[in-house]
Amino acid sequence: MSNELLKTAALNLKKAVPLMLKHSIPTTPTNYALWYAYVSESNPKLNIALDATIAQNQQYSPTSSELLYRQHIADPVELDVRSMRQNLDAMVCELSQSLKDTNHDTTTFQTKIQKEFSKLAELENQGFSLEQVIKVVKNIVSESANIHSSTTSFTQQLDKAQSEINALKQRLAETEKDVLYDALTEALNRRAFDDDISALVNQSPNGACLILIDIDHFKQFNDTYGHQLGDLVLKVVAKRLQESCRDGVKLYRFGGEEFAVIIPNSQQRVARQLAEAMRRSIEKLSVKDRRSEARIDNITASFGVSEWKHQQTSSQLIESADTLLYEAKRLGRNRVMPISN
Repeated sequence: MSNELLKTAALNLKKAVPLMLKHSIPTTPTNYALWYAYVSESNPKLNIALDATIAQNQQYSPTSSELLYRQHIADPVELDVRSMRQNLDAMVCELSQSLKDTNHDTTTFQTKIQKEFSKLAELENQGFSLEQVIKVVKNIVSESANIHSSTTSFTQQLDKAQSEINALKQRLAETEKDVLYDALTEALNRRAFDDDISALVNQSPNGACLILIDIDHFKQFNDTYGHQLGDLVLKVVAKRLQESCRDGVKLYRFGGEEFAVIIPNSQQRVARQLAEAMRRSIEKLSVKDRRSEARIDNITASFGVSEWKHQQTSSQLIESADTLLYEAKRLGRNRVMPISN
């Protein structure tokens, strides 16, 4: 790297680190890459997206960083899926060795053929018999068959490896979303929730709320109509909840028929209003199975809304929201708890 490039890199790093400290951004490789690119102004779309994310959240979210990194910096299939990487590395090594073997066979073939042609030249100069010529030709044919076999084997290995590599790349692309998203509902998954709620609480936020949501009588839907229609209920509820998530509010599939919503920079009163709006929107849902004509018109959900308190852990915040959720269930479901704040 030239001195000029080193100076530029050092300057960008000096700009990036104070910004990361200002916004309480952990010094992970992903975050360094994001903020280095930000201060270098090499990617205008990233800068716009990062500015919007900070304006919405004002608190660090690992999921937001990961999504921005993937969208604006990382290669589409750059995922840390170790087993797949190891398989790819193993195939590359195998191909490399096969190529070395084939190159060695080719070199040997060239040497032997050159030797046989030298014999032909000697026979021509010295006078030759038909038997001698036939013997030389047979040797050439034999060596040709050997090299053909070697190159054919390598070509087959190459084709097989290429097919396997393509299949692995396809799987890598398909699992990219699985790392952060729930495959069925397309909400963020439990892993993303655990990362985000821990990061949020560790920053001692000035106002942050958690909503836990549970679909009422969901087991009855599965028992009465089957799991396929039950899955459809999960999808439409998730979609309706997602429509209410704006300005940095994120939806997660918490587990089973439960969802979670993290609301940064908010108080319980405001979060409760959002939960009430979500509850009313779910009440209006209707799901129909096109094959059986079965219809579910009585979809409701219960909500527990909790605001983070000073020195509260993420587990305590979740437990608080969970207690309120089950209180809503106990009081008859299809309601938001607490009743008021």
